[in-house]
Amino acid sequence: MRAIRNFVAGIVLLGLAAPALAQSGRTLKIVNPFPAGGTADIWARLLGEQIGRDRGISVVIENRPGGGTVIATDAFSRAAPDGNNMLVVGNSFTINPSVRKLNYDPLTSFEPICYLLNSPQVIAVHSESPYRTLAELIAAAKAKPGGLTLGVNGPATAQHLTGELFKHVTGIKMTYVPYTGGAPTVNALLGQHVTAAVANYSELVEQLSAGKLRALAATGATRIAPLPDVPTVAESGYKDFDMSVWFGLVTPAKTPGDLVTQLGEWFTAAMQVPEIKSKLAGLMLFPVGTCGEGFAAHLRKQIEENGRIIREANIKAE
Repeated sequence: MRAIRNFVAGIVLLGLAAPALAQSGRTLKIVNPFPAGGTADIWARLLGEQIGRDRGISVVIENRPGGGTVIATDAFSRAAPDGNNMLVVGNSFTINPSVRKLNYDPLTSFEPICYLLNSPQVIAVHSESPYRTLAELIAAAKAKPGGLTLGVNGPATAQHLTGELFKHVTGIKMTYVPYTGGAPTVNALLGQHVTAAVANYSELVEQLSAGKLRALAATGATRIAPLPDVPTVAESGYKDFDMSVWFGLVTPAKTPGDLVTQLGEWFTAAMQVPEIKSKLAGLMLFPVGTCGEGFAAHLRKQIEENGRIIREANIKAE
């Protein structure tokens, strides 16, 4: 009888040890549809390395840029739903359905893990600009319809949609000037080739700190901590205006719910590690940590609102 009890106990112990053994050999793959060396690549590696240290597993980043993130997203929609595959998503994930023909559905082809990070945008002018407040810029644009220019990274980007929504809610006409990225947009503003620009704060911070550019408004729901005196567009009289750059993770549809939840917990915990949080802040990325259904609701809202802006502004992807 004692032998039987010992045998059963041994089986139980093996059963308890199995998940830990499986965990130690586990490899997570994060597919990044944005260019290597960019913001999305940096934060994915920071969090992946932290999770690797915390959980004793391997985390691999695979960069697959191209096609406005569609190429990687399309391929990823057919990845194994085993809890080891993740895709970095951002604003383009909810913009593309309105400007491109897709072979996947962002709401049904994936399971949302978490809305992880938010990065603020700013409406800025040159330091020598006569416009010192958002109200002054708007008044000038109304006085000269189409006479003022607005530089953005475009077309069909978060910055482009922010600029179009800004023009719509304020009732102004500014000439849209697209650039190939945030850096060229900022350079155009520095050269005074455009009246104003919409850009990520991370791309503007150096020139704002040097006094070469002036921030008129933050486009998100709250003020930017390093710019406490710069109001939001909403605070400037345009209620509910909230346009930010955001990042999150999804996994293929039909991934078991407990594995999706586990991944969300791992990533939100990694973001709160002081060293990681400090590095993210240096990139002007701020933790959100809205997971599961909360992230699904964010995606639905983004697709609806972006689609409306795109239709009203007749935005087309190149």
